[in-house]
Amino acid sequence: MFYYLDGAVTELLPGVAVVDCGGVGYACRTTANTLSALKRGQRGKLYTFLHVGDSIFDLYGFATQNELNAFRMLIGVSGVGPKAALAVLSAVTPDALTMALVTEDERTLTAVPGIGKKIARRMILELKDKLSGETFGGADFSGGTAPAFVGKSTEAAQALAALGYSTQEVQTAMKGLDTASLSLEEIIRQSLKKMAK
Repeated sequence: MFYYLDGAVTELLPGVAVVDCGGVGYACRTTANTLSALKRGQRGKLYTFLHVGDSIFDLYGFATQNELNAFRMLIGVSGVGPKAALAVLSAVTPDALTMALVTEDERTLTAVPGIGKKIARRMILELKDKLSGETFGGADFSGGTAPAFVGKSTEAAQALAALGYSTQEVQTAMKGLDTASLSLEEIIRQSLKKMAK
């Protein structure tokens, strides 16, 4: 229904940003990361997700498409609702979340208020499977256009694809890395560092 909102940021409240578009103020539930990227009185753009349910009609907004994609992934996990997904993305960035899922880092997830071991394990189980065989950001790592990586390299490439990087960007970033001796976490970290330049 709504793809994004682009207008003046009129209010920044705990967990909510209000964006004025054509004289209408849209209240978007959001993360601490997105709130920190906005400034009251200045123009802001939020990628949106409309959550509709029994007597629920909530609009969620995110400063980046990566954060929106991560939110959608999280609410797809059984037992994880929008409130819990916002808590996770307020505590960690989409990059850090993907790294935690791929490396099965329960500690990072359970450090989020309201996320216990049971939910953290479920998130890892369900989302790591998704990161292993689905298409993210236009790059298909289940076959066909996937770069010729094996083992840790494949997992790292899948994690980077989940963040929205293209096959070409991933290949370029991982070129020259000693993937045989580096840990999965380090491969991802070094690739992200190269792509940030």
